[in-house]
Amino acid sequence: MMNKWLRSLIMALGAIVFVGCASSTQTQPTEAPEPLETAESAPAPQLPPSEPPAFDAEGNPYVPGTMRVLDRGIYFDYDSVVVKPADLRALELHAEILVDNRDREVVIEGHCDERGTRGYNLALGEGRADAVSRFLTSAGVFTSQIETVSYGEERPEDPGHDEAAWSRNRRAVLIYK
Repeated sequence: MMNKWLRSLIMALGAIVFVGCASSTQTQPTEAPEPLETAESAPAPQLPPSEPPAFDAEGNPYVPGTMRVLDRGIYFDYDSVVVKPADLRALELHAEILVDNRDREVVIEGHCDERGTRGYNLALGEGRADAVSRFLTSAGVFTSQIETVSYGEERPEDPGHDEAAWSRNRRAVLIYK
């Protein structure tokens, strides 16, 4: 009888050990792992759009936000130092560029046509350069960024001797440094 009782005890202990081992090897159910993103399914990183440069390789300014070179010539009527309304927007853009690029400087050259005396044309060219300079400083450009010079009639844009040529020679030109 002892044999039977011992056998039953051994079988019960074996069953307990077996059940205990089986339960310890079972794992608790967990959440499904996050799927790994592949190159095909991963969204492309959103980079901010890059700003176009402010100047070309020669130092000429671009119209802000574009790759179009900004016109640097401001034209005047005969015997006048008054900036024409048609040129105000261009000057506003030059001012914006200079305010945004405080490390840049500009030389404003004043020019005239061939009519008038040398002294008169030098003074008129200076007045044209000064008119552009005043506009830029009123728009926030530092005076330390601006230099003016008058060439009078010495450097014509057009060497002709008629009104079409003279109108192209009555100008102020912005040269960036």
